[in-house]
This record gives sequence, structure tokens and C-alpha cells, in this order.
Amino acid sequence: MGPDVLPGSPEDWLRRAKGKLLLARQPLPDGAFWEDLCYMAQQAAELAIKAVYRSRNLRFAFVHDLAQLLEGLEQAGMTVPEDIRQAEKLTIYATQMRYPGMSGFATKEDYAEVLAIAQDTMAWAEAIINK
Repeated sequence: MGPDVLPGSPEDWLRRAKGKLLLARQPLPDGAFWEDLCYMAQQAAELAIKAVYRSRNLRFAFVHDLAQLLEGLEQAGMTVPEDIRQAEKLTIYATQMRYPGMSGFATKEDYAEVLAIAQDTMAWAEAIINK
């Protein structure tokens, strides 16, 4: 689990998530890989989920595993919509896909799906925090 004192406000976490989403939306620079942008989208979703934890004053593990984080919210009594559970697919971009030789390469189509999932996750988190 994380530290005894939870760092930052839910809004702080959400601002960081939005910043990562902005980076994920940038055009692919020459010499970069689709998985680089997918990683930024995964980070946006991860930080948005952690913002939800903060909004509920729940501690969370400092992990990249979005399935684990979403399960933690459910164990705390929250209902996670099925479409938000799709964020679990993004974990691979923060683990295997960002390291050479650990996995294949992401495509532009993969990126489009990952970005859409991250945007949905952001909107869900924002709706919870702004309630």
C-alpha cells in the first residue's frame, strides 16, 4: 500500500491525469513508437483512477496494474462500470510494452483504442470527483 498520509488532493491527481492525456494526444514524433503514446494514455487512466481513490480517502498501492486498482475500488464498495473495466487492458503499456524485447509493437489502431479507453476513464473519474 501507499504511505500513511495520502499525497495530493483528488483535483491534483486529476490535473496530472489530464496532463498525461494531453501528452498522449500529441502527434507521434519521428523516431517515437505508438506504445510511447499508449504509455502516456495508460498513465492518464492510472492517475484518474487514483484520483477517485483520493476522493474517497482510500489508500492505494503505488502500482501500474489497473485491474488491481479497480478491484480495490470495488472492494471498498464502489461500483465500477463495465466500460471502465476496459482500462485493465492498458496495464501492459506501463509494464511490458515500454521495454524493448518484452512484447510486440503497438499499432496506430491499438493507440486509438487505448486513447479512447483512457478518455472514458478520465471522464468517469472527473464525474465522480466533481459530484
